Amino acid sequence: MINETHDANLKSWVESANDPNTDFPIQNLPFCRAIDESGSEGPFVGVVIGDKILELTDENCAAIDVVYPFGDSDDAVIRDCSSKTLSDLRRTLSNALRAENEGTFREILAFDLHDRAECQILHPFLIGDYTDFYCSIYHATNVGSMFRPDNPLMPNYKYIPIGYHGRASSIVLSGEDVKRPHGQNRSDAEKPPIFVPSRNLDYEMELGFFVGQGNELGQPIPISAAEAHIFGVCLVNDWSARDIQGWEYQPLGPFLAKNFATTISPFVVTMEALAPFRTNAFERAAADPQPLDYLADENNKKFGGLDINLEVYIQTEKMRDANIDPFCLSRSNTKDLYWTIGQMLTHHASNGCNLQAGDLLATGTVSGKEKSERGCLLELTWRGKDPIDLPSGEQRRFLEDGDEIIMKGFCEREGFRRIGLGECRGRITPAD
Repeated sequence: MINETHDANLKSWVESANDPNTDFPIQNLPFCRAIDESGSEGPFVGVVIGDKILELTDENCAAIDVVYPFGDSDDAVIRDCSSKTLSDLRRTLSNALRAENEGTFREILAFDLHDRAECQILHPFLIGDYTDFYCSIYHATNVGSMFRPDNPLMPNYKYIPIGYHGRASSIVLSGEDVKRPHGQNRSDAEKPPIFVPSRNLDYEMELGFFVGQGNELGQPIPISAAEAHIFGVCLVNDWSARDIQGWEYQPLGPFLAKNFATTISPFVVTMEALAPFRTNAFERAAADPQPLDYLADENNKKFGGLDINLEVYIQTEKMRDANIDPFCLSRSNTKDLYWTIGQMLTHHASNGCNLQAGDLLATGTVSGKEKSERGCLLELTWRGKDPIDLPSGEQRRFLEDGDEIIMKGFCEREGFRRIGLGECRGRITPAD
């Protein structure tokens, strides 16, 4: 629900939060974990506001009359947290950070305000499990058309949110380099496979979302309660080695082509911060089946979609040397996802699978109808047949060593303050 924390006129006594270009105004307040490298203290949980991070402690939460909700603050771990508890904390922090309350709360909170530039940002959660879905019908249709032109979508696609179990241990934060993986390649069908560095390395523009409150083993999560279990969202780059994938994926699906690295943005934007940017679920064609009862909910149909703009940029090594700005490869929007994140979570737990706080789920590549909205190079270059021309005079079919991919996400709607998800960056380094 939209409330006073979304008021576009709110200003903060943290001046950088009032910059119209910031991703992190007072209307956002995403969560993160960090270490202030200018001091000697250990990790802390905080909220981002402007170019600062407000550290949350038992003491300052008590001083502003709210309970620190994440267990022992000395552990600096975001734990199981209900949506109501998170909402109460957000409302209280919003009030304490408002410009009109500078005299009341600034002295209390300023001591725990850190410069974001001087902080080492950590994983927002201790991620125990990672599941990746395949929920953009435009992406699925494009990819299917490359291999099955007459029947691009599998028969189950419009009935079930397709997903696979990823690798949590290889999730890295924005800014970390990604090493080109080795794998089996059988690009020549007349010869045996060879073990070489991936030649067709790709990115995938995705939205990720974290479980904030888990469920007991054997107890499904109804679609009506799904979003109460979601803490918030981040950006995800699910790096993919297409040549490895093409050889290994049958019959069990993604494996080594996907699990060498997945990059995430470090700031978790809460579901409540996204309230002004909710939209209806994807409008299905008249001939499409409606979701089965366990995935059907009137509220989810009306408000289950998210209006988040996604952008992907590339900057090659040659572009950096020549001071050429990153080049925009695509722009897409999460409105084009065939399944909502609530449906993804409910389906995941529908067999009694116990989700846990900190589990990361991702939507799969977010693509739209137009070529400019395709969320990966596999689609943009149509398996390398249609290379992309860059302002440096270079071409790209797939990623080369030294290429950096920069992903951005933001929400805009008339009458509300623009909020952002920050950036998700990763640069490819050579294979050993």
